[in-house]
Amino acid sequence: MTLIRSLAAALLLACALPASADIFKCTDPISGKVTYTNTKIGEKGCTLLSKDQNVSAVPANGAKKPAASPTDFPKVDNSTQRARDNDRRKILETELASEERALESAKKELAEQESMRSGGERNFSRVQERVKPFQDQVELHERNVEAIRAEIAKLR
Repeated sequence: MTLIRSLAAALLLACALPASADIFKCTDPISGKVTYTNTKIGEKGCTLLSKDQNVSAVPANGAKKPAASPTDFPKVDNSTQRARDNDRRKILETELASEERALESAKKELAEQESMRSGGERNFSRVQERVKPFQDQVELHERNVEAIRAEIAKLR
């Protein structure tokens, strides 16, 4: 889920339209603090670095502005949202139980494969090649279980 949010944020930033502005470098004569801005601060201490450059509108401190929802955006009352959250929790718990069963099954299959050896597998690397897909399945189910548990922990 966080990967999807990160990709969406990156896509939004990539699609942002650039703005055009003059860029000034202003140095405070007392403190020596350097500020880059699109407006001249005072007469002394500011030099024009470039004229009409494309600049990005990213806050200097990295703070995110809260997104305002449109006035016509549909609102949901608390009881409806609580019911939706409960439904989501039930779905996630069902998925978790299913994934845990699949994990146990994959672990049993892995144990069976690790315990048997055929005559042609005198070399340990051949055993590893045969067992690798079963190990991958166990790891996949373990990651899925952890991801579902993380989603359940995020619920209110």
